[in-house]
Amino acid sequence: MPRTVAVVGGGISGLAACYHLARAPHPPKVVLLEAGGRLGGWLQSTRTEDGTVFEHGPRGVRPGGAAGADTLHMVSELGLEPLVLPVAADHPASRHRFLYANGALHRMPSGLGGLLRAVPPFSRALIWSAVRDLMAPMGTEPDESIHSFARRRFGAEVADVAVDSLCRGVFAGDCRQLSVRSCFPALFRAERTRRSVLLGLAMGEGRPRGATSALVLRAREERWTQWALRGGMQTLPEAIAAFLRPRGAELLCHAELQRLRLRHDGTWQLTLPDSTITADHVISALPAAALARALPPEAQPLAQQLTHIPAVTVAVVNLQYRGVTLPVTGFGHLVPSSEDEALLGIVYDSVAFPQHDGSGSPSVRLTVMLGGSWFQRSFGEPTAAPPAVLLQRAQRAVREQLGVMGTPVRSVVRVQQSCIPQYTLGHWQRMERIGRWVEEQRLPLSLIGASYSGVSVNDCIASAKAAVGRLLGG
Repeated sequence: MPRTVAVVGGGISGLAACYHLARAPHPPKVVLLEAGGRLGGWLQSTRTEDGTVFEHGPRGVRPGGAAGADTLHMVSELGLEPLVLPVAADHPASRHRFLYANGALHRMPSGLGGLLRAVPPFSRALIWSAVRDLMAPMGTEPDESIHSFARRRFGAEVADVAVDSLCRGVFAGDCRQLSVRSCFPALFRAERTRRSVLLGLAMGEGRPRGATSALVLRAREERWTQWALRGGMQTLPEAIAAFLRPRGAELLCHAELQRLRLRHDGTWQLTLPDSTITADHVISALPAAALARALPPEAQPLAQQLTHIPAVTVAVVNLQYRGVTLPVTGFGHLVPSSEDEALLGIVYDSVAFPQHDGSGSPSVRLTVMLGGSWFQRSFGEPTAAPPAVLLQRAQRAVREQLGVMGTPVRSVVRVQQSCIPQYTLGHWQRMERIGRWVEEQRLPLSLIGASYSGVSVNDCIASAKAAVGRLLGG
């Protein structure tokens, strides 16, 4: 049991690591170091006086799988259950998702009828893509781009339109560069175990269902597809911080890690802007590039691997309109790169979570996502991108694609720099090399967070829990 654990990075991954450390039977001293002035990382919410909430990062969490159950269990333990806003499977935000292609909105096909007939923007019935998957030979390469994988198994149109848009929505990335093995491991395993993606997914993997609590059981019984929190997703990191402080954890903001040095006695010295601290073990929840810059010269083999994990920038533009009506009802729409590289998609926030619309006359909240892998080509350097230009671009998209005219009563523009890591081809090999090098050097170091094993809120929390379990021998 390490006496002192330094957790570097105060986003949801770092906070979750502190949470699980603090809950150990004999917890170590925990010190959290955050370079910025607030905790929560990309879980950022703006709350107005009239109760309106704008999300500048994740706006909902999926409850499915073991990781989803564990997150809901944490929510219960933190006393947040009364604040949960669920979205059930029969809700329009769950049933209706759209693509904007060929200059028009198209509802994504669902149900048997949607598979048996040609539904725009697809030129033929998607049942033929399913048949192709059942008949196609199994891949043999150890990794493959998502686009290549989808084209091989489902055809060019599915890859170019649906899968391209999906990757832009989830990773803000280019499916021609991203790894299917690392980004969608369940699809990769399904093909390798059952020779068909659809057959493999249908038969399942028999994986554990995660923690059980009244909230987890309720989510299953009511068939939730996602949930959020009153006051926004920032409520979650705030609650974790409130849980940690009375338990002796030190939560330090404006404490940027500048240098890590391994001392002769096997402990770490962490250099901060105005002080140094020592720790028996370091859990890094930093982005890969930030950790690479802080590593000592003797850890350059590790730093070199970390620098090959890039991240993209996304401009998040929140808009609130009054006196307007959306032409469709659903979660939102995605835009394939062939239609508009700069525009990733638009989320119809008021449909899923009208509780965040605030008081007063009815309003419509939208979030426009811009950039990603195409940010620099579309808007230049992220640090110099004018907010006014991004706002105009977002308003134009809303006007042209949703027919929403007029000027928003509120708008917020945030440029989230290097916010989504990109698992490019060979990411799994990089992760194996990183793990092997840390183990061979017997470094008292754990790596958690979105740079390594999943970009969702659930993934980040799960990686923190697993790392703490390994550290404490549980």
